[in-house]
Amino acid sequence: MRTPAGTECPYFYGDYYRGKNVEECRLIGHVPPPRNWTRDLCAVCPVPGISRANSCEFMILTPTVHRGVLGVGKKVTITAYCRKANAVVKVPEIGCGICHPIGLFGNSNKTG
Repeated sequence: MRTPAGTECPYFYGDYYRGKNVEECRLIGHVPPPRNWTRDLCAVCPVPGISRANSCEFMILTPTVHRGVLGVGKKVTITAYCRKANAVVKVPEIGCGICHPIGLFGNSNKTG
């Protein structure tokens, strides 16, 4: 669904039917303040970019909301874990390298 920032995100949910105005991030969830989700976090969240670059079914994203200096502004950091490789993914946009091998000219599993 399209976020308030204008990007597609698989974890954003918005219900605007018949005058409703319900919005939530299903990845961050209902965390108590000050680490809670607000609409402005969608503009600085890296999840839409990660999901566009890598749609691996085995990767689990874990968000952390950080407050800015003097409590002004928030940002989201993401840690990724691959269930297939049983390892932390250093660059979520690329992946672990086991699920989707990166070859010189595409998929390195091709022969011939």
